Amino acid sequence: MVHQERRGDDSAGGRLLQLAAGAADLAYGGLASVLRDGRHLLARADVAELAAEGQRELRARGRLVLDRVAAPPPAHLEVLARHAAARRAAGDRDV
Repeated sequence: MVHQERRGDDSAGGRLLQLAAGAADLAYGGLASVLRDGRHLLARADVAELAAEGQRELRARGRLVLDRVAAPPPAHLEVLARHAAARRAAGDRDV
């Protein structure tokens, strides 16, 4: 549940992290070919739309990268069991 909420993080920090991770993935996956084609993109009239689409693409790639490398959240029942064990241990010390 927590993992899914992180994927939809639209805070400024979350967007920045997604953009950075997407940019890193794009660089790793073949930035050289994008730079070769860059001259053709600058000659197009819809550069603003392409930039917005590129930003959306980078964010999507960033989410995928973060999902791949992020540690999965702890199991909910495991967390509850640890809390219960800690309460029991605290209760035993009070007696």
